[in-house]
Amino acid sequence: MGRVPDLQQHEMSDFQKQVAQEIAGPRDGTVRGPFAIWLRTPEIADKANQLGNQLRREGKLETRLFELMVLVIARHWGAQYEWWVHEKHARTHGLSHEVIEAIRHRRTPTFEKADEQLIYDMTSELVESRKLSDATYQRALKALGLELLIETISSTGFYTMVAMMLNAFDGPVPTGERPLPE
Repeated sequence: MGRVPDLQQHEMSDFQKQVAQEIAGPRDGTVRGPFAIWLRTPEIADKANQLGNQLRREGKLETRLFELMVLVIARHWGAQYEWWVHEKHARTHGLSHEVIEAIRHRRTPTFEKADEQLIYDMTSELVESRKLSDATYQRALKALGLELLIETISSTGFYTMVAMMLNAFDGPVPTGERPLPE
């Protein structure tokens, strides 16, 4: 159990109920993870949901690459829930078992696809050094174009915020497991 208990339906304001319904819709009818925490401040939950949906559901970055980016962030922060959710998506959308396991165990993966190598390098550099070198920036700009690069960096920031929320409030994995080794 995390530090912030989930709100029960009878505890929610009308606005919280509305936001909860909007969050739960595309998420198997449940409000979990950072959204369960943010729901206590429904204005933040609402805006975070809108931004998350824009980046993940409406974004232009291929889902396989998007999920790779999220896994790099989840591993960097040790965000158990974030990893638990996105590992499944990464597998479903074609990220190899070897790449996923290398990231899980803090090893540098060997990539067969140049686009995966780019996203891994860019995300890793950004979370580790808090900036992009000129060489990485130019490589990413050439491969992605400016609009998709902005979207990808925005997604990196959003999922960093998600990881921070989950870690600060000990957001639990529903199964109780801890998929990331310490």
